[in-house]
This record gives sequence, structure tokens and C-alpha cells, in this order.
Amino acid sequence: MAKDTTPKDGTAAGGEEQASPTMNILAQYVKDLSFENPHAPGSLRPREKSPEINININVNPTPLSETDFEVELKLDATAKDGEEVLFKADLVYAGVFRLTGMQQDMLQMAVLIECPRLLFPFARQIMADATRNGSFPPLMIDPVDFAALFQQRMAQANQEKANA
Repeated sequence: MAKDTTPKDGTAAGGEEQASPTMNILAQYVKDLSFENPHAPGSLRPREKSPEINININVNPTPLSETDFEVELKLDATAKDGEEVLFKADLVYAGVFRLTGMQQDMLQMAVLIECPRLLFPFARQIMADATRNGSFPPLMIDPVDFAALFQQRMAQANQEKANA
């Protein structure tokens, strides 16, 4: 049976502190917001069928220092009735996160999964308010599986490496 050599005070053997992983949100902000209603007031008339709504979501991290990252959550939504654009809403909602005590693979997952997961409810509300203020029903974007987006991103990167 192996003996636990970790002291009870949380330090590693030899007296070094073991850094536990931490994530702090330093700031959250709207970086860019655009709402276009190009055919108003005609686009506001009652319609027989619901418009086709296309939503794109992207995550763009930028390292600011060894521990600080700006993470942008970009939401683009376009509503069309046939070829007529009813509205187009674009939002870049960002946050600055401090991530410490993480190994590289854990850090990448935190930046691309956990950070946007924390930003999403705020971005979703801003998009809902923007569409409502444009005289449309609030656009309530379904919850996003950022882990699946991360896996897609990694698969695409691996495919690009294989093709190179």
C-alpha cells in the first residue's frame, strides 16, 4: 500500500505550493452590436409563416498575458422570408478571464468551452432585447453545447494538419 506523502497543509512534498486551477472573470462587455431592419416598416407586417432564421456562433480567444485571455463570443442571426431579409443582428460579446494553475490542454478547454459558456446567457439576452427593440419577437437562442463546438474545431484542425 502506497503511503500518502502530501502534507496536510496543502503543500507538495518539498514545501512547494500546488496551484489549484482557478478561473476569474475580470470584465464582460459588448464589443460590437448591430441590428439591421432593412425593409421596415414593410418587414413588420403580419406573415402567414414563420421566417427562416439562421444563427451562427463562433468563439475567438485572444491571449492578453500568460494568465489573462479575452474571449469573444460572436453571434450572427439573420431572419428571412423567402429572399427578403427581415432583420440581421450581429453581436460580439466578450469577457476577460484570468486562468491560473492549469495545464495547457485544460487551459485550452477552459478558454474554448467554459469561458463562452459563462458569457452565453448575457449575449443571448442582448440578442433577445435587440430583436424585440426592432419590433420583432425576442430571439431566444437555444442553449449551445460549447464542448461539441470545441470537438468540431479540434477535428477540423486535425484534418487541416493531415491535408498539409
